[in-house]
Amino acid sequence: MPLLEVRDLSKEFDGLRALDKVSFQLEEAEILGMIGPNGAGKTTLFNLITGIFPPSSGEMEFRGESILDRKPHQISHLGIGRTFQIVRPFQNLDVETNVLVACGHRFYPSLLKSVSPFRQPEILAEVQSIIARTGLGSYTKQVARTLPLGFKKRLEIARALALHPHLLLLDEPSAGLRFEESAQMMELIRQLRDQGIGVLLIEHNMHVVMDLCRRIVVLDHGSKIAEGFPEEIRSNRQVIQAYLGEEA
Repeated sequence: MPLLEVRDLSKEFDGLRALDKVSFQLEEAEILGMIGPNGAGKTTLFNLITGIFPPSSGEMEFRGESILDRKPHQISHLGIGRTFQIVRPFQNLDVETNVLVACGHRFYPSLLKSVSPFRQPEILAEVQSIIARTGLGSYTKQVARTLPLGFKKRLEIARALALHPHLLLLDEPSAGLRFEESAQMMELIRQLRDQGIGVLLIEHNMHVVMDLCRRIVVLDHGSKIAEGFPEEIRSNRQVIQAYLGEEA
């Protein structure tokens, strides 16, 4: 049974079709890449999977269970975590409290109710474990707005891990990072895969996609134009014309 199955998924906004009958599967502990030009429908797809928008038609199943008509917090409770291209930590809270809030959201929907009751030894130990997993151990008490971009992206992942996800949707995790930071991010994503977490990855950095992903889905103007292994995608004429360019 696939971890995530999307079948004939479509989305229209005021008559404009942003996604057109997109289908794919993601297996347990797989890193699946999703590429395509700006406006191809990649982030729209993330928004449908996480319940921000309802699809116009199609089916979505997570671990064999339909996630249609589920609210975002219900979908996150099922085990789907997400990061955003533009990082969105609680800027005036430190790293520990950012992750603690995410832990609290497993139980309470309110920000104010999700912090104080969980400053307990066992919960704080879990928070520290997540912080260590994401390489933020030296920044536990640092306020989020003062972190470099690479560490803010790691904090996004740490908050998603607090939801105990089986699947992570990562929206351009290497965007804006230097080569060394990008390599470290790739290693973190591999570690998460090795821990049994599936990853659906939107990324424009082709070095990251080709090196990290087992399979790649390509979108263009809302439609899936290709799916396959990296070497197949790299040589696909339609993908080259739509996205990669002739030098690919």
